[in-house]
Amino acid sequence: MHVEADGSIRDRLTLVYDQIRRALRESGRHEGEVRLVAATKSVPVERIREAIAAGLRIAGENRLQEALPKIEALKKEGITWHFIGQLQRRKVRAVVGVFDLIHSVDSLELAAEIDHRAAAAGIRQNILLEINLGAEPSKAGFLEKKLEEAFPQLAALKHVAIQGLMAIPPVVRDAEQSRPQFRRLRHLSALLMRQGIPGISLTELSMGMSSDYVEAIQEGATLIRLGTAIFGGRRG
Repeated sequence: MHVEADGSIRDRLTLVYDQIRRALRESGRHEGEVRLVAATKSVPVERIREAIAAGLRIAGENRLQEALPKIEALKKEGITWHFIGQLQRRKVRAVVGVFDLIHSVDSLELAAEIDHRAAAAGIRQNILLEINLGAEPSKAGFLEKKLEEAFPQLAALKHVAIQGLMAIPPVVRDAEQSRPQFRRLRHLSALLMRQGIPGISLTELSMGMSSDYVEAIQEGATLIRLGTAIFGGRRG
């Protein structure tokens, strides 16, 4: 059963956390193995504060221009920010060092630009590699075979820390239909790890949203990105 988008933000978060714990227990995993990223696109600062008061610890933003004022307004709240939207190379400089984790690195060229900007800033930027599991022309992301070919070059970048993989499966009517895609992402991560490249530890799998996060957790997700399940329907 998935959480319904009614009730207060606190009530919704309580239900989500209950379902996370249940999914972990049913799949033989331990509490704490999944982190919730609240997708805060189009959510006002006041409502994000409500979520923080209810226990939220990570917020994810899609748009840099929307994110920066929120980060400034909430800088004393002690939350971590992730960038979860498509990232254009011309905006990399403004993103590096501001977000703890970039979920959506979809090409070798983008990874290299992040590496370049992180080097200039004297930091190592945490990233995930976005995979286009369905080979959908409308979506960004590495195709699986292309990623395998590019992985040694990605791993050689000194100022990015590749922490795992991210994917958004093709839209389906039934969340159960996403399960094979989640499983494929987990298997791809294991395949890449078997290459034994020093310094690479793909511990994160960012997969699962409001409609299918239970199935994603059961298939190994460590990060889930939920918007509607926490904040209800939104515009924009």
